[in-house]
Amino acid sequence: MTVEANSTVVHARAPGKINVFLKVGALLDDGFHDVATAYQAVSLSEDVRAYPADDFSVSFAGTIDTSSLPTDASNLAIRAAVLLARTTGYRGGVRLEIDKHVPIAGGMGGGSADAAATLLACDTLWGTDIGRDELLTLAAELGADVPFALTGGTAIGTGRGDQLSPALAKGNFQWVLALAEFGLSTPMVYSELDRHRDRHAQDIFPAEVQPQVDAEVLQALRAGDPHMLAEVLHNDLQAPALHLEPGLGAIIELGEENGALAGMVSGSGPTVAFLAADLDSALELQIALSAARLTVVRATGPVHGARIINQ
Repeated sequence: MTVEANSTVVHARAPGKINVFLKVGALLDDGFHDVATAYQAVSLSEDVRAYPADDFSVSFAGTIDTSSLPTDASNLAIRAAVLLARTTGYRGGVRLEIDKHVPIAGGMGGGSADAAATLLACDTLWGTDIGRDELLTLAAELGADVPFALTGGTAIGTGRGDQLSPALAKGNFQWVLALAEFGLSTPMVYSELDRHRDRHAQDIFPAEVQPQVDAEVLQALRAGDPHMLAEVLHNDLQAPALHLEPGLGAIIELGEENGALAGMVSGSGPTVAFLAADLDSALELQIALSAARLTVVRATGPVHGARIINQ
């Protein structure tokens, strides 16, 4: 896809995600873990506007506090734009304006969504038109969740989470998300998982090297049944996240006491995702959690992956 010569901005949008299932494999020699996850893209999204420029820059606005985000070359969106330019031989730059709505360091892939939307917006703005497969290859270089932010929907991720295969999902699922005022570092949570497994080595089965998504999860998604899905929600990173931030446990209990079918830490946390039976139940849960002075948003899934808005 290319833009008209008089276009001065390309607007792309990419979704945040919930890991409805996440199993983490054993620690490998390279210090990483393979995972098996079921991703669902949700309607909490990031908006990236790309303008022609001679160099690379990024600024932020949106509904969440972005003051802690770097705006230099370490920012993932800048890295995405630079990677695309280097790969295609494009000699210009881009000015990125990002409206953020996905929590920062919240376990919902907001930075990955920024990167995915940036790849798509710059490819369109610059007319490099490298195609979806090459965009996915570049996305995998940027981070494990970036390819899924490009594809969206519902998918199974293996390897580092970047080896994707689509999963059938019927209907819509209603989610209520309790957003924390703090973030959790993903590497820190994984390190705590390793320590947790060491501490409880006598009580738990050894982690598999190559984990798999349970068949019951795929069945629940295919059925579009929130009650079935609630029974099989799972996140290996929840225990270490709760160890680092014990207060998250009380939030999960509060949500389940107020009608959630199930609640769990999303990804590496600290966002807590609650699955509701239907829209009315989600609205009631949102009101109850808001009354408890929690910051709460509703979202539905699955939704599309990164896409151009103004073309």
